[in-house]
Amino acid sequence: METDEEIIVRVATPEDIDFALPIVDEMESSARARGTGIAKRNPLDIKKKILQGNAIIAFTKSGYWAGFSYIQSWENDRFVSNSGLIVAPAFRRLNVASAIKQKIFELSRSRYPSAKIFSITTGLAVMKLNSRLGFEPVTYSEIPTDPHFWEGCKSCINYPILAGHHFANCLCTAMLFSPQN
Repeated sequence: METDEEIIVRVATPEDIDFALPIVDEMESSARARGTGIAKRNPLDIKKKILQGNAIIAFTKSGYWAGFSYIQSWENDRFVSNSGLIVAPAFRRLNVASAIKQKIFELSRSRYPSAKIFSITTGLAVMKLNSRLGFEPVTYSEIPTDPHFWEGCKSCINYPILAGHHFANCLCTAMLFSPQN
């Protein structure tokens, strides 16, 4: 595998569903290696996002998986989350995350033009990427209050902190992009 090979970043298609298991495995192992909290994703949920056209995938021209992210709408499309950003270790520090973040932001804006876009993260790199796109740090009261959203955090090592604070704050930073209306 050549890491200097051209990387393609695009909306995921049904042909990409075989990448679901490597994606969730890398999300989990990466979080464990960094000692950060990240909710464990189910490969079936990742496949669903891919089949719905709600995911961005990156890979080399020769077919090596390089990165991934997905979107999900909340509260009758008032909000859309940018979630699950992950880059395979061999492709880190090559601006793959930045390219994926730009594409997932564009997908969010095109599919949900009037929605507020949000992201929660413990990672400084993601915070910087979000800031470049116009996201601002906000309190949790500014993002969806839908209990189903918070169910996705149950597998995170920091979930007891979140639940203990009545879903008002955690170790993640909430960031929000509000479109001009």
